[in-house]
Amino acid sequence: MTEKEIKNISVAKKLSKADQFSEILTENKERIYWLVRKMVLVHDDANDVTQDVFLKVWKSLDSFKGESSYYTWVHRIAVNESLNFLEKKKRRLNTSELNEHLFNCLISDEYFNGDEEIKKLHNAILRLPDKQRLVFNMKYFEAKKYSEISKLTGTSEGALKASYHLAVKKITLLLTNEG
Repeated sequence: MTEKEIKNISVAKKLSKADQFSEILTENKERIYWLVRKMVLVHDDANDVTQDVFLKVWKSLDSFKGESSYYTWVHRIAVNESLNFLEKKKRRLNTSELNEHLFNCLISDEYFNGDEEIKKLHNAILRLPDKQRLVFNMKYFEAKKYSEISKLTGTSEGALKASYHLAVKKITLLLTNEG
């Protein structure tokens, strides 16, 4: 734990729960929204999941032990909420229908400006299992180190390397078959 994190925890203990939550929300809401958005792809769904994440943070704030940074803690909650959300959607739609729905939502998003190659890449990424997609997004798009991803996900670096390697192989295969 860094000195800054320890200082933040010390300061946080003196703040009211509402002030502590407000600080966490202010510092993390945008990063958490985009993390969730990369997983669920649809803006409205990402807003809903992000709201659920911060509701869970509020409810669990008293039990935060300070063994990690607030961001790491909130990030883990966001990953779990995103995966749970996708799992619920899969119960209503089969996997291929869900992937098609997510892809259509992505390419129809007014902020998406990718060419055909980028569309193919995102379509291939959507075909990955959720956890592989999470690792791929964090490593490829966010350029996070395995050690950081390990802290954020609670997964060993070896398992993350294997997931990323498998994801790259699957994406390469999918892009080769489409091309």
